[in-house]
Amino acid sequence: MNYRDEVFIKVAENLSFSKASKELFISQPAVSKHIKELERELKTTLFQRQGSQISLTKSGQLAYNFLKKIEKNYRELNFQIGLLNQHFKGHLRLGASSTISQYLIPKLMAAFHKRYPEIELFLFNGNSFQVEHKLLNNEIDLALVENNTSHPLLNYNNFLEDEIIAVTGINSVYAKRQLMSVNDLYHTPLALREKGSGTLEVIQNSLNKNKIDLNRLNILIHLGSTEAIKNFLYDFDGLAFISEKALEKEFKLKEIVKINFKKLRIQRQFRMAQRQGQQLSTVKIFIDFLYHYNF
Repeated sequence: MNYRDEVFIKVAENLSFSKASKELFISQPAVSKHIKELERELKTTLFQRQGSQISLTKSGQLAYNFLKKIEKNYRELNFQIGLLNQHFKGHLRLGASSTISQYLIPKLMAAFHKRYPEIELFLFNGNSFQVEHKLLNNEIDLALVENNTSHPLLNYNNFLEDEIIAVTGINSVYAKRQLMSVNDLYHTPLALREKGSGTLEVIQNSLNKNKIDLNRLNILIHLGSTEAIKNFLYDFDGLAFISEKALEKEFKLKEIVKINFKKLRIQRQFRMAQRQGQQLSTVKIFIDFLYHYNF
Protein backbone atom coordinates (compact mmCIF):
# COMPACT_ATOMS: atom_id res chain seq x y z
CA MET A 1 0.00 0.00 0.00
CA ASN A 2 1.58 3.29 -1.03
CA TYR A 3 1.45 6.70 0.63
CA ARG A 4 -0.94 8.10 -1.97
CA ASP A 5 -3.53 5.49 -0.95
CA GLU A 6 -3.10 6.48 2.70
CA VAL A 7 -3.70 10.13 1.78
CA PHE A 8 -6.91 9.18 -0.05
CA ILE A 9 -8.17 7.20 2.96
CA LYS A 10 -7.58 10.18 5.27
CA VAL A 11 -9.44 12.57 2.96
CA ALA A 12 -12.29 10.06 2.56
CA GLU A 13 -12.67 9.58 6.31
CA ASN A 14 -12.50 13.29 7.12
CA LEU A 15 -14.26 14.51 3.96
CA SER A 16 -11.82 17.38 4.19
CA PHE A 17 -8.50 18.10 2.47
CA SER A 18 -7.44 20.48 5.25
CA LYS A 19 -8.16 18.01 8.08
CA ALA A 20 -6.33 15.27 6.20
CA SER A 21 -3.30 17.53 5.71
CA LYS A 22 -3.17 18.25 9.45
CA GLU A 23 -3.39 14.58 10.39
CA LEU A 24 -0.70 13.63 7.85
CA PHE A 25 1.53 16.64 8.60
CA ILE A 26 1.75 17.62 4.94
CA SER A 27 0.51 20.68 3.05
CA GLN A 28 -2.98 20.88 1.58
CA PRO A 29 -1.58 21.27 -1.99
CA ALA A 30 0.38 18.04 -1.43
CA VAL A 31 -2.85 16.27 -0.44
CA SER A 32 -4.59 17.57 -3.57
CA LYS A 33 -1.65 16.40 -5.71
CA HIS A 34 -1.86 12.84 -4.35
CA ILE A 35 -5.62 12.71 -4.94
CA LYS A 36 -5.30 13.97 -8.53
CA GLU A 37 -2.60 11.36 -9.25
CA LEU A 38 -4.82 8.58 -7.90
CA GLU A 39 -7.78 9.83 -9.95
CA ARG A 40 -5.60 9.83 -13.09
CA GLU A 41 -4.42 6.29 -12.42
CA LEU A 42 -7.94 4.99 -11.79
CA LYS A 43 -9.38 7.12 -14.61
CA THR A 44 -12.26 8.31 -12.45
CA THR A 45 -13.37 11.11 -10.13
CA LEU A 46 -13.16 10.16 -6.49
CA PHE A 47 -14.69 13.24 -4.85
CA GLN A 48 -17.60 15.44 -5.70
CA ARG A 49 -17.06 19.08 -4.79
CA GLN A 50 -19.87 21.45 -3.82
CA GLY A 51 -18.46 24.76 -2.69
CA SER A 52 -16.27 24.09 0.34
CA GLN A 53 -17.85 20.66 0.94
CA ILE A 54 -16.73 17.36 -0.61
CA SER A 55 -18.30 13.91 -0.72
CA LEU A 56 -17.29 10.55 -2.15
CA THR A 57 -18.53 9.63 -5.60
CA LYS A 58 -19.65 6.04 -6.23
CA SER A 59 -16.14 5.36 -7.58
CA GLY A 60 -14.67 7.01 -4.49
CA GLN A 61 -16.73 4.87 -2.13
CA LEU A 62 -15.70 1.74 -4.03
CA ALA A 63 -12.03 2.75 -3.89
CA TYR A 64 -12.30 3.48 -0.17
CA ASN A 65 -13.86 0.08 0.58
CA PHE A 66 -11.15 -1.80 -1.32
CA LEU A 67 -8.26 0.26 0.07
CA LYS A 68 -9.48 -0.23 3.64
CA LYS A 69 -9.39 -3.99 3.07
CA ILE A 70 -5.86 -3.68 1.67
CA GLU A 71 -4.85 -1.53 4.65
CA LYS A 72 -6.19 -4.19 7.03
CA ASN A 73 -4.27 -6.94 5.18
CA TYR A 74 -1.03 -4.95 5.39
CA ARG A 75 -1.48 -4.51 9.12
CA GLU A 76 -2.11 -8.23 9.52
CA LEU A 77 0.95 -9.04 7.37
CA ASN A 78 3.20 -6.86 9.53
CA PHE A 79 1.82 -8.42 12.69
CA GLN A 80 2.23 -11.99 11.46
CA ILE A 81 5.83 -11.31 10.43
CA GLY A 82 6.46 -9.98 13.93
CA LEU A 83 4.98 -13.15 15.40
CA LEU A 84 7.63 -15.24 13.65
CA ASN A 85 10.15 -13.70 16.04
CA GLN A 86 7.70 -13.41 18.97
CA HIS A 87 7.74 -9.69 18.32
CA PHE A 88 4.24 -8.33 18.88
CA LYS A 89 4.03 -5.24 16.73
CA GLY A 90 1.01 -3.72 15.05
CA HIS A 91 -1.95 -1.36 15.37
CA LEU A 92 -5.27 -1.69 17.15
CA ARG A 93 -8.12 0.78 16.76
CA LEU A 94 -10.57 0.58 19.65
CA GLY A 95 -13.93 2.23 20.16
CA ALA A 96 -15.58 2.48 23.55
CA SER A 97 -18.88 3.93 24.70
CA SER A 98 -18.84 6.69 27.28
CA THR A 99 -18.88 4.85 30.61
CA ILE A 100 -16.34 2.28 29.46
CA SER A 101 -14.00 4.84 27.88
CA GLN A 102 -13.99 7.06 30.97
CA TYR A 103 -13.94 4.62 33.87
CA LEU A 104 -12.73 1.21 32.66
CA ILE A 105 -10.57 1.24 29.58
CA PRO A 106 -7.80 3.75 30.49
CA LYS A 107 -6.26 1.42 33.09
CA LEU A 108 -6.85 -1.57 30.82
CA MET A 109 -5.07 0.12 27.92
CA ALA A 110 -2.16 1.11 30.15
CA ALA A 111 -1.76 -2.50 31.32
CA PHE A 112 -2.04 -3.78 27.73
CA HIS A 113 0.60 -1.29 26.55
CA LYS A 114 2.94 -2.44 29.31
CA ARG A 115 2.55 -6.05 28.15
CA TYR A 116 2.62 -5.27 24.39
CA PRO A 117 4.52 -1.97 24.06
CA GLU A 118 4.84 -2.15 20.28
CA ILE A 119 1.15 -2.60 19.55
CA GLU A 120 0.03 0.94 18.88
CA LEU A 121 -3.38 1.74 20.37
CA PHE A 122 -5.95 4.22 19.13
CA LEU A 123 -9.19 4.99 20.99
CA PHE A 124 -12.41 6.55 19.73
CA ASN A 125 -15.06 7.31 22.33
CA GLY A 126 -18.72 8.21 21.90
CA ASN A 127 -22.07 6.74 22.77
CA SER A 128 -22.86 3.11 21.86
CA PHE A 129 -24.62 4.04 18.61
CA GLN A 130 -21.66 6.16 17.43
CA VAL A 131 -19.13 3.47 18.30
CA GLU A 132 -21.05 0.75 16.46
CA HIS A 133 -21.34 3.05 13.43
CA LYS A 134 -17.54 3.47 13.41
CA LEU A 135 -17.12 -0.31 13.59
CA LEU A 136 -19.51 -0.93 10.70
CA ASN A 137 -17.60 1.63 8.61
CA ASN A 138 -14.32 -0.18 9.34
CA GLU A 139 -12.94 2.89 11.13
CA ILE A 140 -12.21 0.85 14.28
CA ASP A 141 -11.35 -2.83 14.81
CA LEU A 142 -13.23 -3.58 18.04
CA ALA A 143 -16.05 -1.84 19.92
CA LEU A 144 -16.78 -1.97 23.63
CA VAL A 145 -20.40 -0.99 24.20
CA GLU A 146 -22.98 -0.78 26.98
CA ASN A 147 -26.30 -0.95 25.14
CA ASN A 148 -28.70 -3.91 25.04
CA THR A 149 -29.72 -3.87 21.39
CA SER A 150 -27.61 -5.66 18.78
CA HIS A 151 -26.87 -4.75 15.18
CA PRO A 152 -27.47 -7.74 12.84
CA LEU A 153 -24.09 -7.29 11.11
CA LEU A 154 -22.08 -7.42 14.35
CA ASN A 155 -21.13 -10.20 16.76
CA TYR A 156 -21.32 -9.52 20.51
CA ASN A 157 -19.76 -11.10 23.59
CA ASN A 158 -20.16 -10.11 27.25
CA PHE A 159 -17.06 -9.21 29.22
CA LEU A 160 -18.22 -7.49 32.44
CA GLU A 161 -21.37 -7.02 34.53
CA ASP A 162 -22.56 -3.57 35.55
CA GLU A 163 -25.40 -2.08 37.57
CA ILE A 164 -26.99 1.32 37.01
CA ILE A 165 -28.13 2.88 40.27
CA ALA A 166 -30.23 5.88 41.26
CA VAL A 167 -28.27 8.62 43.01
CA THR A 168 -28.72 12.18 44.24
CA GLY A 169 -26.42 14.92 45.52
CA ILE A 170 -25.60 15.04 49.23
CA ASN A 171 -27.40 18.40 49.59
CA SER A 172 -30.49 17.32 47.65
CA VAL A 173 -33.89 17.15 49.32
CA TYR A 174 -33.91 13.47 48.31
CA ALA A 175 -30.63 12.66 50.09
CA LYS A 176 -32.42 11.41 53.20
CA ARG A 177 -34.87 9.24 51.25
CA GLN A 178 -33.42 5.75 51.68
CA LEU A 179 -36.17 3.94 49.80
CA MET A 180 -38.55 5.03 47.02
CA SER A 181 -41.07 3.33 44.76
CA VAL A 182 -40.94 3.34 40.97
CA ASN A 183 -44.15 5.40 40.91
CA ASP A 184 -42.27 8.18 42.72
CA LEU A 185 -40.32 8.67 39.49
CA TYR A 186 -43.34 10.33 37.85
CA HIS A 187 -42.97 13.44 40.03
CA THR A 188 -39.22 13.37 40.75
CA PRO A 189 -36.96 15.63 38.64
CA LEU A 190 -34.48 13.53 36.65
CA ALA A 191 -31.20 14.13 34.85
CA LEU A 192 -30.47 11.43 32.24
CA ARG A 193 -28.06 10.64 29.42
CA GLU A 194 -28.70 11.70 25.83
CA LYS A 195 -30.58 9.69 23.21
CA GLY A 196 -28.28 7.15 21.57
CA SER A 197 -26.62 6.43 24.89
CA GLY A 198 -26.43 2.77 25.86
CA THR A 199 -27.08 3.76 29.48
CA LEU A 200 -30.35 5.50 28.58
CA GLU A 201 -31.44 2.50 26.50
CA VAL A 202 -30.87 0.10 29.40
CA ILE A 203 -32.72 2.40 31.82
CA GLN A 204 -35.67 2.66 29.45
CA ASN A 205 -35.85 -1.12 28.98
CA SER A 206 -35.83 -1.72 32.74
CA LEU A 207 -38.52 0.90 33.34
CA ASN A 208 -40.65 -0.62 30.59
CA LYS A 209 -40.54 -3.97 32.39
CA ASN A 210 -41.95 -2.17 35.43
CA LYS A 211 -44.63 -0.55 33.23
CA ILE A 212 -43.06 2.88 33.67
CA ASP A 213 -43.12 5.06 30.53
CA LEU A 214 -39.89 7.05 30.23
CA ASN A 215 -41.63 9.71 28.14
CA ARG A 216 -44.04 10.48 30.97
CA LEU A 217 -41.33 11.06 33.57
CA ASN A 218 -40.22 14.45 34.83
CA ILE A 219 -36.93 14.59 32.89
CA LEU A 220 -35.44 18.02 33.47
CA ILE A 221 -32.38 17.58 31.27
CA HIS A 222 -30.47 15.14 29.04
CA LEU A 223 -26.69 15.42 29.28
CA GLY A 224 -24.00 13.99 27.02
CA SER A 225 -21.72 12.37 29.59
CA THR A 226 -21.72 10.77 33.02
CA GLU A 227 -19.28 13.42 34.30
CA ALA A 228 -21.70 16.15 33.25
CA ILE A 229 -24.52 14.44 35.14
CA LYS A 230 -22.38 14.01 38.28
CA ASN A 231 -21.45 17.70 38.24
CA PHE A 232 -25.08 18.63 37.66
CA LEU A 233 -26.10 16.71 40.80
CA TYR A 234 -24.13 19.05 43.09
CA ASP A 235 -26.86 21.69 42.89
CA PHE A 236 -29.86 19.68 41.71
CA ASP A 237 -32.87 18.58 43.75
CA GLY A 238 -33.52 15.42 41.80
CA LEU A 239 -32.16 12.03 40.81
CA ALA A 240 -29.92 10.55 38.15
CA PHE A 241 -29.23 6.98 37.04
CA ILE A 242 -25.50 6.28 36.77
CA SER A 243 -23.26 3.22 36.45
CA GLU A 244 -21.93 2.14 39.84
CA LYS A 245 -18.49 1.87 38.24
CA ALA A 246 -18.49 5.62 37.64
CA LEU A 247 -19.15 6.57 41.27
CA GLU A 248 -16.23 5.17 43.26
CA LYS A 249 -14.64 8.57 43.96
CA GLU A 250 -17.94 10.32 44.80
CA PHE A 251 -18.95 7.63 47.29
CA LYS A 252 -15.57 7.84 49.02
CA LEU A 253 -15.90 11.63 49.30
CA LYS A 254 -19.56 11.27 50.38
CA GLU A 255 -20.68 13.70 47.67
CA ILE A 256 -23.41 11.47 46.26
CA VAL A 257 -26.06 9.31 47.94
CA LYS A 258 -27.52 6.08 46.57
CA ILE A 259 -31.32 5.81 46.47
CA ASN A 260 -32.88 2.35 46.59
CA PHE A 261 -36.07 1.49 44.74
CA LYS A 262 -38.56 -1.25 45.48
CA LYS A 263 -38.68 -3.85 42.71
CA LEU A 264 -36.27 -1.94 40.44
CA ARG A 265 -32.78 -3.17 39.74
CA ILE A 266 -31.07 -2.07 36.53
CA GLN A 267 -28.37 -4.52 35.47
CA ARG A 268 -26.55 -4.84 32.17
CA GLN A 269 -23.55 -6.41 30.49
CA PHE A 270 -20.68 -4.50 29.00
CA ARG A 271 -20.06 -6.16 25.63
CA MET A 272 -17.47 -6.28 22.90
CA ALA A 273 -18.71 -6.03 19.33
CA GLN A 274 -16.91 -7.21 16.17
CA ARG A 275 -17.64 -7.22 12.49
CA GLN A 276 -18.47 -10.62 11.06
CA GLY A 277 -15.64 -12.33 9.21
CA GLN A 278 -11.91 -12.77 9.75
CA GLN A 279 -10.49 -11.35 12.97
CA LEU A 280 -7.23 -9.39 13.19
CA SER A 281 -4.52 -10.98 15.33
CA THR A 282 -4.17 -7.80 17.39
CA VAL A 283 -7.89 -8.02 18.16
CA LYS A 284 -7.51 -11.64 19.29
CA ILE A 285 -4.64 -10.70 21.61
CA PHE A 286 -6.58 -7.77 23.08
CA ILE A 287 -9.71 -9.87 23.67
CA ASP A 288 -7.69 -12.54 25.47
CA PHE A 289 -6.09 -9.81 27.61
CA LEU A 290 -9.52 -8.30 28.30
CA TYR A 291 -10.98 -11.61 29.52
CA HIS A 292 -8.11 -12.11 31.96
CA TYR A 293 -7.94 -8.52 33.22
CA ASN A 294 -8.91 -7.90 36.85
CA PHE A 295 -11.26 -4.93 36.79
